[in-house]
Amino acid sequence: MKDSTASSHQGVGETEDIRISRILTWLSLMAILFLTGIGAKAWFASHYDHAMVLWAFAVPLAANMLWFAHTGNRTIQKTGLIATVGVLFAYLIASGGENNTGPLWFYVFPPLLFYLTNLKTGTAILLFCYLVAILVFRFPELPMVSAEYSTDFKIRFFATLTFESIFCFVLESSRLKVRNELLTLARVHEHAARTDELTSLANRREMQHRLAAEFSRYQRSGHHFSIALIDLDLFKGINDQYGHHAGDETLKTFSDLTRRIIRQSDVAARWGGEEFLLLLPDTSLLQALALAERLRSEVENSHFTFHGQRLPVSISAGVCSIAKAGSVDELLKQADIHLYSAKEAGRNQIAPRVRPRQDEGDNRPAT
Repeated sequence: MKDSTASSHQGVGETEDIRISRILTWLSLMAILFLTGIGAKAWFASHYDHAMVLWAFAVPLAANMLWFAHTGNRTIQKTGLIATVGVLFAYLIASGGENNTGPLWFYVFPPLLFYLTNLKTGTAILLFCYLVAILVFRFPELPMVSAEYSTDFKIRFFATLTFESIFCFVLESSRLKVRNELLTLARVHEHAARTDELTSLANRREMQHRLAAEFSRYQRSGHHFSIALIDLDLFKGINDQYGHHAGDETLKTFSDLTRRIIRQSDVAARWGGEEFLLLLPDTSLLQALALAERLRSEVENSHFTFHGQRLPVSISAGVCSIAKAGSVDELLKQADIHLYSAKEAGRNQIAPRVRPRQDEGDNRPAT
C-alpha cells in the first residue's frame, strides 16, 4: 500500500508541475507581447537601440516556448525563463530603459522567482541580482552601463525591493508550509481509507481495488495470480471466553505473522471480522497452497497469548487460482467454497488438499 500512496502523491506533484508549466507558457506569451509593445513604443519615441534590444529578448522567450513544446522538459523551461528574465532586468537596470524607469520592472522578479524555485535557490538568485544592481548603482562607469540614478532613487529602490522580497519570501514560505500540511493530512486520510485500523493490513475496499487491478493485468499480459481466503477457527470462542481485547490481540498477532511470511509483492487484507484475504501475484495454485500451508503451520506452532494465557488459535484457508475462474467474483466464490470445505473437514487445514498422484512413480504433488 505504500507504493499505491506514493504513486498517488506523485500524481499530485505531476498535476502541479503541469499547471505550473501552463502558467509559464502564458507568462512567456504575455512577456513577448509586452516586449513587442514596449519595443514599438520605444521605436516611435526614437529610442531605436532600446527597441531593438527589447525585441531581441522576445526571441529566447519564444525559443524557450518552442523547445518546451518539443521536448516537454519542465526544468529547462523554468531555467530558460528565469535566465532570460534575469538578463533582461540586468539590462534594464544598466540602461535605465526609458527615462530611467527600467529598474521598476525588477519588482516583478521576486514573486516569480520564489514561485518557480525553492526558497533557498530563489534567495540565492535574488541576492546575486542585488549584487548586480549594487555594482551598476555604485560604478556607473562600468562597460555597458549608461544609466545614472540619484541617491534618493537608489535608497528607495533597495528599500522597497527588500520589503517586497521579504514579503514574497514569507508568503511563499507560508504557502509551502500549508501545502505540505495538506499533503500530509491527505496522506494520513488516504492511508486510513485503505487500511484496517486494528491490524494495519489493507482493508476490504483496498483489496477489491488490488484484485481488479491484478485481474486487468492478467487479462492484458496473462500473468496468473492466486488468492487465499483465511478464517481464524472458532474465533468467537476466544472472544466469549477471554474477551474482545484478547480477540483483538489475536487478530493483530496473526496479521504480524502474515506480514512476515508473505512476499513484498503480495497483499494481505482483513476481509471482514476474522476473515483475511491474501492476493498472490505471479503465483500458481500449487505455490499458493504451499504458502498457505506454511502460514497454517506457523500459526499452529506459534504461541498466541493474552495476559499470560495461551489462546487456542488455528486457521483454515481456501485457495484458488485465476486459472480456475473467469472473473474476480468467481475467484472469490471458489475460494470461499474451498474455505467451507476446509472447515467441514475439521478445520486447521488448507483446501483443496495437496496429495500425491497414485498413477505416477514419483512423489510430485498434485491437486
